[in-house]
Amino acid sequence: MSGLLLDVAVQPSSVGPPVRAVRYLRGGPQLPRADFQLRPVPSGFAPQEQEYQQALLLVVALAGLGLGLSLIFIAVYLIRFCCCRPPEPPGAKSPPPGGGCVTWSCIAALLVGCTGIGIGFYGNSETSDGVSQLSSALLHANHTLTAIDHLAHPCAQVLEMVERLDEAVRTELTTLEEVLTQRTELVAATRGARRQAEAVAQQLQGLAFWQGVPLSPVQVAEDVSFVEEYRWLAYVLLLLLELLVCLFTLLGLAKQSKWLVIVMTVMSLLVLVLSWGSMGLEAATAVGLSDFCSSPDTYILNLTREETGLGSDILNYYFLCNQAVSNPFQQRLTLSQRALANIHSQLQGLEREAVPQFPSAQKPLLSLEETLNVTEGNFHQLVALLHCRGLHKDYGAALRGLCEDALEGLLYLLLFSLLSAGALATALCSLPRAWALFPPSDDYDDTDDDDPFNPQESKRFVQWQSSI
Repeated sequence: MSGLLLDVAVQPSSVGPPVRAVRYLRGGPQLPRADFQLRPVPSGFAPQEQEYQQALLLVVALAGLGLGLSLIFIAVYLIRFCCCRPPEPPGAKSPPPGGGCVTWSCIAALLVGCTGIGIGFYGNSETSDGVSQLSSALLHANHTLTAIDHLAHPCAQVLEMVERLDEAVRTELTTLEEVLTQRTELVAATRGARRQAEAVAQQLQGLAFWQGVPLSPVQVAEDVSFVEEYRWLAYVLLLLLELLVCLFTLLGLAKQSKWLVIVMTVMSLLVLVLSWGSMGLEAATAVGLSDFCSSPDTYILNLTREETGLGSDILNYYFLCNQAVSNPFQQRLTLSQRALANIHSQLQGLEREAVPQFPSAQKPLLSLEETLNVTEGNFHQLVALLHCRGLHKDYGAALRGLCEDALEGLLYLLLFSLLSAGALATALCSLPRAWALFPPSDDYDDTDDDDPFNPQESKRFVQWQSSI
């Protein structure tokens, strides 16, 4: 047992709540939070409170208000364009002044929309990376907990040590007592080793703190990954849809195809509604996530205590992992270490005193020493696993994934939705004026005489064949 250090210095917590994206949202003046009755709501993260839920829904409603105002503005603009347009003079073939400016403004808006699409792809990737980091941290934490406690069963190492010690008490130590009955001091030493082994078994059984806990990090990671897959796919489809709308609209303007521009105008209206809807969800999620990331420890501690029923001393030790929080297993580990050291010294004493006089005692003593060596090795591993550094590192990685990558990705997605909404609103106002400037289409006047698909040329070709 020499060299085993239980009093390992606990490093200060490396998880700092205010990360970069949180500073972006909370560094400036705070936006007022209010419920449906417009009463102020604290900015602390409390998703179980009805007032806080109403405050987030109000953020979504602001995006709906923006959509309504955009549609009203577009409708008023188009009505004014259709009803208040001055009549064209008869025989006028030249486009009215300002027509090129309208077309180029529409093209510029669509290019801004394409830029927003690029930002959206980057934000979607960042958000996915953050959620993947969260899932990986949860899976790694589950791996650590599995090494301590096989999910809902007692700890594997503890169980192995307890079984070995119980077996040693039942067989080898009992055999030693029977062999050494003629020497009362050796029998007393054997019984002392028996009591120490029973004490170690009792102390180790209390270390399986995850026994019977209903919360599974694997299940949480699977649920998060399941939701994230559909969220990522939905945004990819939205980005591709808007990209196709922008590209085909630019193609329609270049080809001066009225039917293509009309179809893309309808599709632009659909994408505009989707952009405002995604903007509301992104804004509410970003606000809620920033509130969570500003002070995550308190909420996580309370939630984990409710879900697992573990004591505050254990949760504070693993989530905070600083010098102000002591190891709740320190006393059990110290007593177990001392008991194992005493058993080791007593077995060495028995080997020196008993084997020369009682050769039959050598076999149970060797078996006990082998059991003790295995128990000591498992005990070393158990001490390392029970230290807070491993689980706290996973906790910090999960917070960094949520509060850095995922939150920054949400901000980029919010910027994408804002640019898309502005670009599509501008395009919807410009497209009707642009297609009004297109020259009238004549299926026969604009065709080439040498074109074999020209109807007149096809008719002459048929007549020429019949004459032959």
